[in-house]
Amino acid sequence: MALFGLFRRRPHERTGFELYGAAVRAARHPAFFARLGVPDTLDGRFDLIGLQVALLIRRLHRDPDRRGAALAQAVFDAMFADMDFNLREMGVGDMSIARRVKTMWEAFHGRAQAYEAPLEAGDPVALAAALARNVWRGTLADGAAEPAALAALAFSTDALLARQGMSQFLAGEARFAAPEDASS
Repeated sequence: MALFGLFRRRPHERTGFELYGAAVRAARHPAFFARLGVPDTLDGRFDLIGLQVALLIRRLHRDPDRRGAALAQAVFDAMFADMDFNLREMGVGDMSIARRVKTMWEAFHGRAQAYEAPLEAGDPVALAAALARNVWRGTLADGAAEPAALAALAFSTDALLARQGMSQFLAGEARFAAPEDASS
């Protein structure tokens, strides 16, 4: 009997991948790179995906429906399955995949924590500072407009996700604020 359990999907696995895909599509919007100056590098793309996923997971965890936490875990699992797959596609050797994925997990977790307090407090200045440190790796001048614009977009996305119902998420759908709405 236990053998059959190996072939069963985890709860919400497909939905987690669909929600993760929505976050990735949102993070790939060209305006992030062209208008907000996010570095169009592996790190820059990872940071944008991480921001969108962190906002989505935050929303799912805040839902009173107990399925929210399970969906949040499924989104997280999908993200890191995708990271593993992409590293393999880039030719990273099997021996270093686990170490690299662990490093990415730690980076994601640290960023999600750094963004949570300013989001919870409604503090766009603190969120912009955290984004400047992480997304631009401190390369922008103090007071640069880009982190403030990305922080405003993150708050807009957070509010937009809060207005979406669990039935929408269970259907694998999530809407994110458009970056062309952010001013730089």
